[in-house]
Formats: sequence, structure tokens, C-alpha cells
Amino acid sequence: MSVAFTSDQWWKNGVLYCLDVETFLDADGDGVGDMNGLVERIDYLAGIGISTLWLMPFYPTPDQDDGYDISDFYGVDPRLGSLGEFVEVVRTARDRGMRVIVDLVVNHTSDQHPWFRSARSDTDSPYRDWYVWADERPHDPDLTETFPGDQGGVWTYDRKARQYYLHRFYKTQPDLNIANPAVREEIARIIGFWLQLGVSGFRVDAVPFLIELDGIEGAPSVDPHRFLKDIRSFVERRRGEAILLGEVNLPPKQQRAFFGDEDGDELNLVFNFSVMQRIYLALARQDATPVEQALADLPAVPFDSQWATFLRNHDELTLDQLSDAERQEVFDAFGPDPGMQLYGRGLRRRLPPMLGGDPQRLRMAYSLLFSLPGTPVLFYGEEIGMAENLDVADRLAVRTPMQWSDEPGAGFSTAPPDRFPRPLTEGEYGPLAVNVAGQRRDAGSLLNWFERLIRRRRETPEIGLGTWAVVANDAPGVLAHRCDWDGSTVVAVHNFGAEPCRVELSLDDLDDAAGADDLLDGGSEDALHEPVLRLTLAGYGYRWLRIRRRGQRLTP
Repeated sequence: MSVAFTSDQWWKNGVLYCLDVETFLDADGDGVGDMNGLVERIDYLAGIGISTLWLMPFYPTPDQDDGYDISDFYGVDPRLGSLGEFVEVVRTARDRGMRVIVDLVVNHTSDQHPWFRSARSDTDSPYRDWYVWADERPHDPDLTETFPGDQGGVWTYDRKARQYYLHRFYKTQPDLNIANPAVREEIARIIGFWLQLGVSGFRVDAVPFLIELDGIEGAPSVDPHRFLKDIRSFVERRRGEAILLGEVNLPPKQQRAFFGDEDGDELNLVFNFSVMQRIYLALARQDATPVEQALADLPAVPFDSQWATFLRNHDELTLDQLSDAERQEVFDAFGPDPGMQLYGRGLRRRLPPMLGGDPQRLRMAYSLLFSLPGTPVLFYGEEIGMAENLDVADRLAVRTPMQWSDEPGAGFSTAPPDRFPRPLTEGEYGPLAVNVAGQRRDAGSLLNWFERLIRRRRETPEIGLGTWAVVANDAPGVLAHRCDWDGSTVVAVHNFGAEPCRVELSLDDLDDAAGADDLLDGGSEDALHEPVLRLTLAGYGYRWLRIRRRGQRLTP
């Protein structure tokens, strides 16, 4: 497939960076991050090679769920700035060659939203049917809590409305009635509003819940995916370049339906939860087999679609697709203290302390992330090796303020730390040891390594655009895979084991292979006299190799 057919698929060969405006940088000294602070750091993000910013919710909110309980879908929380300042973020990012996508959280609202306040106060309210009500508490075992044990079920009685309302998340977040055409029209209006302000798409929260009709009395007997198709069509009409990135934590065969039909008419990107979870199992076992199996289970996706790969996101590190025994292996290796675990299914930790601070193992894991088929997604602070703060409750442990310097307040804010959204991480991963300013001065730092890795990833279109396949080898700890695109082949090799090993990789169909250029350290392998790569890998070693054909130039 030539460049002419792929140059507009900007989401395939880029790098997404997720951040929370509230915890990124405080420009006005009130202790809370803001839009103006983000504008000050656009050049930093552009400098390390980020192509797309994903902003977590910044809308007006009572803040009972870190902003995911939204009370106005058309505004910016006053603590964080104004709509004008948001537009300045989008404009500045675009000027530096970056796009912005925002969270679309429309399967529920805050219980303080004017819609719900009207709905619960009057049965004749035009908003009554915008939510899901029942006279008696329904019993449906398929309707389970998203946060087990926190809410006592998914139905809560409202004394003012004298009915039960449905909420798949916290009880302060009543579900919208997606079967109501007026609700679907309003969601389209919300999408159109933010597209008009210049965003390049949306990370769609909790997609399976968004289109689910279970629990809605009198819901039409239609394909719920019809709504996703309508959203995709609307987005493409309003802004042709815009994308939908979906949170769909389901097994791969079920995820495939969310890409849409053969031509891909629903989500552009879907988070690859299954591969992520098995990477952690492979790290715990020092055995690449779980990742090989997870890759083998992935269905083919449409041409205009892509997996979004990640090692860490803003929630708990969920392991719900592993068996109980497999999950316990990961807990034992990376989160043995119950205080490190959450909801019985995940870990509220960041990767560096999970790996004991081993820089080689950490870099191997991120090299793997960036070489896997799909679009890599980073969570703010990963590029400097930030850790969690387990003294902070639940999932918020990984959402601590960004560590810019070793100054008081970590360079995040000049306000007293007791005014911060949540406490800074302390100890060996605190800002005195881990910060942007210090790592910028260190040529061998994780930050400078990440900048080189991101640049190389964006210069390697075979990964983002090509077809891929696992390459067999005899070392249990080694994952080798290849990506082919437009007559070019890249082979990536990663050793999950602590011991050095030697592997032999057959490239049977590349009879014209003449050599292999190392894309990460700039070296060149000896000439190949047969289509076989023989490599020695250090413990936790990794290589990216572009196969050089006869007559081709060396990779710069």
C-alpha cells in the first residue's frame, strides 16, 4: 500500500499522550493545574515527539469521580480555565504539529447535572425519560457494578423521584437512556460542539455501556451498534480527519465488533486490553508465550482501523481477562500487598516500581510497546519513570501531579502542597529523584531515551501501517515479530528473561535479504548470506532491525 493511501491516517503512525489538565501544570499558583499551564508545556510535548494529546475530562463537575461525573458537557471547569483558554490549547498544539482529542463521557451524567435534577423532580419533566427508571429494583445478574463492592448494586432509590435509577458506575452518575432519540441527538450535539472548537476526535469512555440497552424497559429491538455507526458517520461528516478511540475491555473476538463492518464504520481505534494484560503475565513469568498467544488471538481489523497499545492508563491496571491463577501470578510478582490491588482484578501501581526500578527491564517493556502492531499510548509521567503514591485512594494513586523539577511543589505549582489536587509521590520516585529538568540534563536518562524511541517509532511506518506476524524461535523468553509494509520489513526482538540468550530467526520469504540495520543503536549487522537472523540478546535485551535488501541504502 503506497504512502498516498495512508498519509491521511495520522492516528496509525503517531504517539498518543494522555494527561489530566488538573495535575499537569498550575500556571496561576492556586494549586490546581489549568489550561494555561498546559499551553506552557506544549513545546515540551512536541519536543519529545508526541503527535496527539488526549485530555482527560476537564468539564464542569462536582468532582466525585475525578471529573468523570460531568455537570455540563459544553464547558470547562472554572478551576481549570475557560473555553477560550481551551481553544488556545488546541491552536497551540496544532501550531506545533499535534492534534488534540478529548474524553467523551456520555453514558452517564453527574447527579448534579441540570438534566437529572429536572428529571428527578417532576414526572412531567422533558428530561425524565433521559434516564433509566424502575418502580421496583430490577434483578438482572447481567447488570454488574463497574466498581465491585462500592455501590451495593447498579440501582439506587431516589426519594424525590420515588423510583430507582440505573447507574453502572457510582450512584452519583446516573445512566443516560440511550434508547431515547432525544438523548442520541444531544450526544451528537455535544460531539459537534467540540469538533467545531477544533478537536481531532474523542476517546469514548466505556463503549460497551454506552450502547448497552439492557435494563432499559421498552428499549427497541435493534442492533445497539447502530448508534456507534451513526456517531462515526456524524464525526466524519463534521470533521473528516477526526477519530474515535474506544475503551472496550472485552476479549478480542468481542472487540472486533466495535470496529464495525468489513470496511470499518464504527471505532477507528480500540484499546488492546488483552495484549496489555498478557504482557504483565509474561513479565511475571519471564516467558514471552502469553504475549505470543495474545497476538495470535487478535482478529484482523479493517484498513482504516487500528489497535491502541498501552502498558499503563489512568485507571487501575486491570487484569480481569486473566484466569484467577494467572492474575495471582501477576499480583505476587508486582503487587503482593493487598493495598496495591483494587477491586480484586487490578493493580494501582505504575510500571517502574513494579519492575524494581530496573532500567534495562523498563526500557525493554517500552521498546516492546512501541514495536507492537498498533498505535502506542503513554500516560503522563511515563516518559520520566514516575511512580504511584499508594497513600492516595483507589485509582487516584497513579494520577499524582506531574514532576517537572526538584523545586518545592515539583515545579507543578507554587502553591502550598496541601492545595494540590492530590499529594506528590515521595521517596525514591519523588520529584527530588525523578523529574523532567534533571533528566533533560542527563544524556542517558529515561526521558532522552524515550525521545529517541518516539522519533524512531515515527520513522518506522512498517509498525504502524504494515501487516505483522510472530517469528518462531527456540527461546521461551523471547518474543520476535515482524512488520511488513510497502516492500520493507522490520523485525523486533524482545527478551523477557533476565539471562542472555541467542536466537535464530528464519525469514524464509526474504531471499534477497543482504543485511539488517539496527534501528535503535544505529549499528549494522553483518551481511546476510541466507534469510536467517542470528542474534545474541542480553538479559531483558531488545532490538529493532530493518532488513536491508540487495541494492538498498543503509537506514539513516
